[in-house]
Amino acid sequence: MAMGPILGDNRRARRTPMAEINVTPMVDVMLVLLIIFMVTAPLLVAGVPVDLPDSKAGALDQEQKPVQISLDPSGAIFVDETQVAQEDLGAKLEQIAASSAEEGGPHIFLRADRALDYGKVMAVMGEINAAGLRKVALVSAQGPES
Repeated sequence: MAMGPILGDNRRARRTPMAEINVTPMVDVMLVLLIIFMVTAPLLVAGVPVDLPDSKAGALDQEQKPVQISLDPSGAIFVDETQVAQEDLGAKLEQIAASSAEEGGPHIFLRADRALDYGKVMAVMGEINAAGLRKVALVSAQGPES
């Protein structure tokens, strides 16, 4: 603890505790953390911009990185961040299922824009099912609590 100036007369020289806090180290740490968050925040955005519907369901705990299948507002299909044609989707999904050692294949996250036709989403889900992938989750934005 830092000590302040000597108070009182010389016969009873006594130091009192200093009541000031040195905030310089805390400010240094906060500035470093701010820089780290500013650099990493743009990297956390998903590759395909999709306007997800809202849901009250909570987030899932994941140990392995799932395969993300996204449908953008125009109906284009993306596997992770690579665009795939509708006719090539079945072959790509079978390749993913064959490369997985897990029963039912790897986890699949299906992200579809809210303005997209329901039939288009169901067609992609049918391709996922036909490829033998059974661990499918529909991704939504966190909705308001009610």
